[in-house]
Amino acid sequence: MKKSVLAILTTVLLLTSCAKEFNQAFKSDNYQYKYEYAKECYARGQYTRAITLLESVVTMMKGSHNGQECLYMLAMAEYNNKDYETAAEYFRKYYSSYPQGYYAELAKFYVGQSLYMSTPEPRLDQSQTMAAITALQEYLDVYPMAKQKKEAQERLFTLQDKLVQKELYSAQLYYDLGTYFGNCNMGGESNYLACIVTAQNALKDYPYSSLREDFSLLLMKSKFELAENSVDAKKLERYQDAEDECYGFLNEFPDSKSASLAEKFISKCKKITGNNEDDTTASAQ
Repeated sequence: MKKSVLAILTTVLLLTSCAKEFNQAFKSDNYQYKYEYAKECYARGQYTRAITLLESVVTMMKGSHNGQECLYMLAMAEYNNKDYETAAEYFRKYYSSYPQGYYAELAKFYVGQSLYMSTPEPRLDQSQTMAAITALQEYLDVYPMAKQKKEAQERLFTLQDKLVQKELYSAQLYYDLGTYFGNCNMGGESNYLACIVTAQNALKDYPYSSLREDFSLLLMKSKFELAENSVDAKKLERYQDAEDECYGFLNEFPDSKSASLAEKFISKCKKITGNNEDDTTASAQ
């Protein structure tokens, strides 16, 4: 018990002493002293304190022997403190101030890495994801033999997956809205049309995505539902399109769990299109 109390008292004294030292450093007019103490705080993982001190000296340090290190350390402190957007700004500032600097390549990488860390989950707006992709691609363009090349490429693949997932959520939402009229002027069928356009664009933009089957399934289902809900003048053409889509799905994904659904749609479409195998055989005879 006495040892526990002693340990607590020792910790309190150390914390009090550190706080006193920090306040002395912060109030000091000696910028070099502030900078050296900021480096100590950074080394101890006290990033908030390091940031406070570095922000107070970074302007004064510009152009000095420690100017580059000070700005880069400030950016890294923000990054380690998980303020990624602020970190990205400081890394940008470093690269624009010291494009040939000692930390230039790392700063360029960490612009993209910081933006990558601040990207939202796929259901939300993906503007930050696009910014991260642009920054990482710029890094690879400027440094084709970069030390962090593999890591940057992996980040790009992950970010692209987010964009694809975002498109899948959008397509699924349109499909789920179905014949709901409230969100459009052209009637409920435009929800299926919107799903079709979204899925087709995604398949075109991301042809090798692991979600290709998901988009193709939504495309097939939307075309069938669109035909089902069409006015008589458009039914035949849309059923023919849906039937073709079903065959295309089966050809590309013959082992899909949704193969039976595609076959079911084909059977229903044939009742309208008249594209029955028996009819085809009879015509040939």
